Amino acid sequence: MEAWRVRERRRTARFPRAGSLCALALIVGLATVLPTGIAAQHQPMDSTSNTPPRRVRLIMKDGSYQLVLSYQVAGNIVHYRSAERDGETEDVPLALVDLPATEKWAREHTSAAPTSERPAVLSPELAKEEAARAARTPEIAPGLRLPEEDSVIVQDAFNGTPELVPLVQQGGDLNKETAHNVLKQAINPASSPHRILDVRGESADIQVHVAEPVFYVRVGKDDEGDAGSGAFTVNTHGASGREAPTGGAETSGYVIERLNILRDVRVVDSFRLALLGVKKQTDVIEMKEEDMPGGKWMKLTPVQPMEFGEYALVEVLSDNEVNLGVWDFGVHPDAKEDAEAIRPEPQRPATLERRKPD
Repeated sequence: MEAWRVRERRRTARFPRAGSLCALALIVGLATVLPTGIAAQHQPMDSTSNTPPRRVRLIMKDGSYQLVLSYQVAGNIVHYRSAERDGETEDVPLALVDLPATEKWAREHTSAAPTSERPAVLSPELAKEEAARAARTPEIAPGLRLPEEDSVIVQDAFNGTPELVPLVQQGGDLNKETAHNVLKQAINPASSPHRILDVRGESADIQVHVAEPVFYVRVGKDDEGDAGSGAFTVNTHGASGREAPTGGAETSGYVIERLNILRDVRVVDSFRLALLGVKKQTDVIEMKEEDMPGGKWMKLTPVQPMEFGEYALVEVLSDNEVNLGVWDFGVHPDAKEDAEAIRPEPQRPATLERRKPD
């Protein structure tokens, strides 16, 4: 018995306690519903049923529990397959197991409805945590989720496979380690288009392969405890921001501008802010804006296809201000795949094997 306690302490040093993983266990839903009482003593360790196994709790007398796929009582030992350690077969002294509490938990969580129809049940706290996670990383295609660590993403397709490519903010004295900076530049609504920013190089590092890519912009702050939302801003008088939250302001709008290519630079010109949504402007592509579920991301879809060339995503801060921190990219179907592209990760069924004897 003391040897099992020592082994358990070693395991918990490498793995989280079972109680902290109950949300994952219920969400993933991989476990077998075990018969209770004496029948559990004869439950086979490996099942050939096509029904996905459901995780259950093997409750200990000290109040803790193990998440297991199946268990057997053999004399003074309980053999079980650990759900936390990929089905690894492990033993625990029967004297440490609270079998009545284990069977009671199984009855309460398996008798309400047939296994194939019963949804996972989460506590309000766990449901809130799961909803927040889904809002931070929404799935936009099968197996393809927006990442937590980036602020502006473009959805591309390479050889017919959808993928996500993070865009880097360019312009002014920006801190490249931050997610979303704002360098305000006032635009005279009555002035004709004029040069406001040069982006170094004749082509962007990021080249998309489709004429109608979709953009995703993180909105507000991830930390719900912080007051307010929106991006950190500075005026363009030689000072620059050295700290930025993870997303942009909810009131911002976005357009795509085609850039003029000169020697070693790409030129961003001003445009008539008052005409957005009213009249089409040369080299300016407006965007359809859509809030993603959860309010953490904004989806931007160009209202028209883009021709081959160099472009920038420009943030419109107000009716007379734009952000000089732009996100540059090119459109070229023959470009090579971007090294930073995020590809779909298809879900694979879990395979559990019985541990071979030492």
